[in-house]
Amino acid sequence: MNHDEIRPAGADDVPAVKAVTDAAFSPYIERIGVVPRPMEADHAADVAAGRVFVTGDPVVGLVVLEAYEDHLFLDSIAVHPDTHGQGVGGRLLRFVEARARALGLREIRLYTNVMMWENRKIYPKYGYEVVGRRVDGPYARVHYRKVLD
Repeated sequence: MNHDEIRPAGADDVPAVKAVTDAAFSPYIERIGVVPRPMEADHAADVAAGRVFVTGDPVVGLVVLEAYEDHLFLDSIAVHPDTHGQGVGGRLLRFVEARARALGLREIRLYTNVMMWENRKIYPKYGYEVVGRRVDGPYARVHYRKVLD
């Protein structure tokens, strides 16, 4: 199997999706004071709905996407900490753009927690612009969008 391949997740991938998501987001629990929302997602339901795409064998990264009429929402991106610096996140973000284009969508939207400053440094490097800040319950979020040409 090509380690760079990004493919739809199957039911057999659910434990890995949970493990990678937990590994990626658990370091933020103490910093933000709550469990990050991706850790509480119903991974099996997301996989069954065709919203999850994974890379690696074993899985080292994933995205959770939701297509709307006018944009693709990047609900979650997770890269296992053991593979940081290997380009997995960049490959996943490029995949999200390709997926949006394939679906005929010209905009990608996402948000991240205000306290996840590592992410807030990455998204602008890939052409995402801040479009707002909102507080949703215990989560203070920075919203981004990228308009595709």
